[in-house]
Amino acid sequence: MRRRPLLAALPALALARPALALPPQGMQFPADHGAHPAQRTEWWYVTGHAEAGERRFGFQVTFFRSRVAATQDMRSRFAARQLLFAHAAVTDVQGAKLWHDQRIAREGFGVAEAAVDDARLVLRDWSLRREDGTWHARVPAGDFVLDLRCQPTQPVLLQGRDGLSRKGPLEREASHYYSLPQLAVGGMLALRGRAFQVAGRAWLDHEWSDEYLAPEAAGWDWIGMNLDDGSALMAFRIRRGDGSTFWDGGSFRGAGGNLHVAARGEMQFEPRRRWTSPLSGASYPVEWGLRTPAGLFTVRAVIDDQELDSRRSTGAIYWEGLSELLDADGKRVGWGYLEMTGYAGRLRM
Repeated sequence: MRRRPLLAALPALALARPALALPPQGMQFPADHGAHPAQRTEWWYVTGHAEAGERRFGFQVTFFRSRVAATQDMRSRFAARQLLFAHAAVTDVQGAKLWHDQRIAREGFGVAEAAVDDARLVLRDWSLRREDGTWHARVPAGDFVLDLRCQPTQPVLLQGRDGLSRKGPLEREASHYYSLPQLAVGGMLALRGRAFQVAGRAWLDHEWSDEYLAPEAAGWDWIGMNLDDGSALMAFRIRRGDGSTFWDGGSFRGAGGNLHVAARGEMQFEPRRRWTSPLSGASYPVEWGLRTPAGLFTVRAVIDDQELDSRRSTGAIYWEGLSELLDADGKRVGWGYLEMTGYAGRLRM
């Protein structure tokens, strides 16, 4: 979900609706790894955890694309027909600190690209490319550097109904959505000039839509969890302004490959412990109880302060960070990311 999708800073002209995310379109790869410029909003979202000896890190790399409908018929090559954004972050678990950076540019002029034939995303010196089946993220940021290769170990997981994920009661409130869980990660992560050779696991989401949030929705809570036994759990709920659940969904794919796509009401989030940001004043649930068709779990942030301020690019403040997945007995059974939007102000897309 991305996720990663926080386009509050876009002008009103970007909100025109050129197409719907429906009907279902059997996904075809590698083309559907690439961009879908006819859709209003799209993102590629890689999250994971990695280790270097005794050090543990979380990392996130997200590229967003937004179609500016009002400029599509302009002849000028300077017209901003597509906007590209990127966020990246590193959670230093032992250092109890989050590092974050961001980029924004219009597509073209060799500065920004979102290819349509395969995943090839470039924003200045940041990039996310699929090369020979491996996803390569290269992010030289201000205080950190990521140079990571993410190798699929499992087939694509189509979310929702054959890749069409409902986000509300109306058919148009939906997205095309697939995931690649259990990516094997290797490469280099550097913090303030100190380099670490790391290895771990990652989760990739790719989602595109024309109408993602209903007018009643204020934000969402989402998790993508790689379980130690090879299973994969995704769950989300879209919230109303009063905090109640407007819509929910998700999936669980077992280690043997059996997939259960959750019906509405099967993924139930219960906030247990909250943290208040000194920056935004927002109060975030940093520990959740989660009832799923695969059992009862706890999702717990590894550090509380993983709030990201993206007002220089997408215009929103949200929480996104490395978290543990615990089973009903309190045993850690996986790692992944928790994302919470709309707590520091209603999310507008």
